[in-house]
Amino acid sequence: MKKARRWLEANGVEYDFHDYKKLGVPEENLKSWVNQAGWETVLNKRGTTWRKLDNELKDNIDEASAIEVMLINPSIIKRPILESGKTLLIGFKEAAYLPLIR
Repeated sequence: MKKARRWLEANGVEYDFHDYKKLGVPEENLKSWVNQAGWETVLNKRGTTWRKLDNELKDNIDEASAIEVMLINPSIIKRPILESGKTLLIGFKEAAYLPLIR
């Protein structure tokens, strides 16, 4: 998150920040991200929230249960998620952000 925000500010890219860890994520946004990128990309399986989930849930997770888990536990969603027009970027990679300043 910090790298992405610093990069956007350093390159003069205006943005609106929505802290979905604190404020939650609208279901329609989450479903749109899943439709565009796949639930496996949106769901963060590297964090502590994932590790704390019940093993049976983790072993049998599918799109519907992943969406439910992400709505209940927004901290399990990968960050940052950047939407710009039709562009959806998940995670920060400078090369992927470069078209935002062109």
